[in-house]
Amino acid sequence: MTACDVAIVGAGPYGLSVAAHLRAANGLDIRVFGEPMSFWERHMPKWMLLRSPLAGSHLSDPDKALTLQAYQAATGKAITAPLPLSRFIDYGRWFQSQVVPDTDPRKVECIDKNGFGFRLLLEGGEVWKARRVIVAAGIETFAWKPEEFWHVPRELASHSCDHCDLSRFAEKKVAVIGAGQSALESAALLHEAGAEVEVLARAPFVRWLWRQKWFHTFQPVARLLYAPPDVGQAGLSHLVARPNLFRRLPRSTQDRWGKRAIRPAGAAWLHPRCEPIRITTGRAVTSAVPRGGRLTLTLNDGTSRHVDYALLATGYRVDIARYPFLASPLLKAIPRVDGYPKLNDRFECSVPGLHFLGAPAARSFGPLMRFVAGAEFASRNLTRGVLGNVKSNSLHN
Repeated sequence: MTACDVAIVGAGPYGLSVAAHLRAANGLDIRVFGEPMSFWERHMPKWMLLRSPLAGSHLSDPDKALTLQAYQAATGKAITAPLPLSRFIDYGRWFQSQVVPDTDPRKVECIDKNGFGFRLLLEGGEVWKARRVIVAAGIETFAWKPEEFWHVPRELASHSCDHCDLSRFAEKKVAVIGAGQSALESAALLHEAGAEVEVLARAPFVRWLWRQKWFHTFQPVARLLYAPPDVGQAGLSHLVARPNLFRRLPRSTQDRWGKRAIRPAGAAWLHPRCEPIRITTGRAVTSAVPRGGRLTLTLNDGTSRHVDYALLATGYRVDIARYPFLASPLLKAIPRVDGYPKLNDRFECSVPGLHFLGAPAARSFGPLMRFVAGAEFASRNLTRGVLGNVKSNSLHN
């Protein structure tokens, strides 16, 4: 059985960032498991542009030396805004080559307690033990489908994260379900690939993130109203960017403002690409019935749509019970609220040494944890907690 001090499960922005901080801060033996940036490459449309601003798209290292601008200087590959997905993936892999070139691409199939640490079973059967485990496994398993589509075969409907190449729908009639960036950009990409598209949105209207020239470009005003990650509306953006403050608010306030900060909306630069697309608002799908190799959708106004495919851009609902690698006894030992683990200020759950980063930390630290921009705060806080624990243990040994 091979051993390490810290095992990081996941090699996306959060996993790579926390690895950079831990490796730089201490002589701990850190191991990262997973294919670098694999979710972004395999579960996002390949011609996608990131909605987040460049300032909110950096991975995090303690010296802030591995930014997007550093990547551009080192590789000669241009950084533009909005940032193309392919460039972001390449940046992430360049970051990984600088901080954890020995990343192990194998999947972790099972994690369980093992004495004072953890036992990890990797694909292929190799077993590792670790004193501490950091779960940064992303959101793929949290993809949510409305109940009306549970029985529909994948040949007729699936979640948007199941596709990286939408050109397969050329000349098909596709209904896109949703009203957020994923739905609107998927619709634009489908239209540009030659599909006949209609967006069906439950909301009464589509929100667009129009950037007010005075508020966003006049720097003295912009800095007062918006934090660099630009998550949330004016003013709220600064609160979201300070998770330690956000988590001290009353729970009801956190829930209300958290939802407001991430409500479905499309980037302003996407609006012209969506103008040729039929967008129907105030409509919900009440039934989805396969019929003759196609799909009949009945809406809440009694009308129907007959389509070749339904693309469900219906978001993600965190439930760590859906992580397939958490052994049942370990999962039962983790207190959860609505699927989210309860975390302390070190991103640690009630099982000592077990941490969760990214979207599973959003209930404890607010909506910033759903974005790449949250990786810096999470990595710094977790690293301080781990190193403090290491020093405390060494004083008592």
